[in-house]
Formats: sequence, structure tokens, C-alpha cells
Amino acid sequence: QVQLVESGGGLVQAGGSLRLSCAASGRTFSIGLVGWFRQAPGKERESVATITWSGVNPPYYADSVKGRFTISRDNAKNTVHLQMNSLKPEDTAIYYCAARQVLQGWESAFWGQGTQVTVSS
Repeated sequence: QVQLVESGGGLVQAGGSLRLSCAASGRTFSIGLVGWFRQAPGKERESVATITWSGVNPPYYADSVKGRFTISRDNAKNTVHLQMNSLKPEDTAIYYCAARQVLQGWESAFWGQGTQVTVSS
């Protein structure tokens, strides 16, 4: 089992920044990838950014956040961060952290409880 706890959400004005953190505990040695997802009211969950735990491959970013969001990891602290700059009202959503093994799909991943991000116009 892997436990994930997100933090760092909040209310920010458009153009502002937030830094989300995802702290992992438990069987962290089994983690292959960590991803940030978000779900806005009435919309499906979407992938925002993904990073490999080993850092072998470059991170993945959704087109909607490229150039504004940066995902990074601190293996020593078992933590993955999502730096969000130039925030827009459409970034408002609950942001979830997920971790999975390399050969698994996200439907089999471990998930955090989510953290609310609200961007006001």
C-alpha cells in the first residue's frame, strides 16, 4: 500500500501561483510514476502532469498547462510537487495526486484525497 497526502491548495487570483505537494508513504519503493490530476465540477477527471519516480523520462504535461505548471520530485522526502504559475479561472478544480507501478494503469493507482484549487477572476 502507498498512502498519498496532498497539500497546498487554496484560493488565488488569476495570474497568481500555488505550489501543491504530494507526500507519499508506505511501499514507496513500488512507485513507478506519480501524476497530478484534476476534476472540475461537472467535468471528467483529467491528467495534468506526470513524472517518473526515477526521473528517467521527461515529465508529461497536458497542453492546457504547458509552460505554466512544473512537476518535480524530491525522492529523499518521497514528495512530488506541482508548481502552478499564471493561474487561470479554468484551472479551478480539485487536484489529486496518484501513484502507480510502471506496468499498471491509472485505474489501479493509489490516490490521495485531493486538494481544492480555486482561481478567481
